Amino acid sequence: MAASSAPLPTNPWLGRLRGLGGTLISLAATVLGLLFITFIIARVVPIDPVLAIVGDRATDAQIEATRVALGLDKPMWHQFLIYLGNVLQGDLGTSIRSGEPVLQAVGRVFPATLELSTLGVIIGVLAGVPAGVLAATKPGSIADHIVRLVGLMGYSMPVFWLGLIGLLLFYGVLGWVGGPGRLDAIYQMQFEFDVTPVTGMILIDTALAGRWDMFANALSHIILPASLLGYLSMAYISRMTRSFMMNELGQEYITTARVKGMPEWRVIWVHAMRNVMVPLITVIALSYAYLLEGSVLTETIFAWPGLGSYITDALMTNDMPAVLGGTIVVGVAFVTLNLVSDLLYKLVDPRAR
Repeated sequence: MAASSAPLPTNPWLGRLRGLGGTLISLAATVLGLLFITFIIARVVPIDPVLAIVGDRATDAQIEATRVALGLDKPMWHQFLIYLGNVLQGDLGTSIRSGEPVLQAVGRVFPATLELSTLGVIIGVLAGVPAGVLAATKPGSIADHIVRLVGLMGYSMPVFWLGLIGLLLFYGVLGWVGGPGRLDAIYQMQFEFDVTPVTGMILIDTALAGRWDMFANALSHIILPASLLGYLSMAYISRMTRSFMMNELGQEYITTARVKGMPEWRVIWVHAMRNVMVPLITVIALSYAYLLEGSVLTETIFAWPGLGSYITDALMTNDMPAVLGGTIVVGVAFVTLNLVSDLLYKLVDPRAR
């Protein structure tokens, strides 16, 4: 009698390592593709990097020497390898406008964008998730129509128009919030001398320093642009929450829970929300990434000295190293958020593990 062949037990850690390895390879390929695209953009734009550095009055010998120093006399593939090596070492180039290393400049302005976008996505989640749940539990009601209308307005209205109207109404007419910038001028000087930057985010740094008057002033400045970004984020999150929740409320396990006499709030916020959170994590992460990369107009309107304003100013002055360096940072942040959402997805949903 032949022995039956039973499947060999698999090591769960081996599967997890393979999954992690696949994720890291995918992320590396994405970052490599981003670097390749930025490299090609730097070569096809009608701006000579050599003339941008040495100026129009440089001699032919100076131009050629600079071209050789930058490696532009080498084949294209060799130039890409040099570019890739520099980026991996943290060298994103030097700003033509200021002569400052791009990585150093980005490190100075990125905390402002991170602070603004983080507060914006928090507002979006706190408002969008309950609104989406309310609309899903009362389909066709007045509350449902209001949530959908508010979300549609968030998609339809130009962000610069909302920003200008907000400044005119809440700052110019009512005086409820601070104006453009991160601090009033007097507090800005005090911040530079009295507060030691720890994170680069003013709300956190002033709280750590115990300067609550400065904290209140910074909060009055950030609340309007953060609420604007939060509204845009809420429009997306509420719509997706409504869709996910309506799908879950139609499942058999929800009907069973209701038949057993379980309170409605527990059915919705415990059982249904547990499954809704799985795809909702990805939605929130994408919304956060969008705020990080898409807050250029908001930062411009509110004179917010973040990464968006930095890239915009660099574009206006044809400072391509600064533009491409900022683009790389935004791309890496986007990839990192996707990795975090993937890890949280597996943490929340045991089936994904």
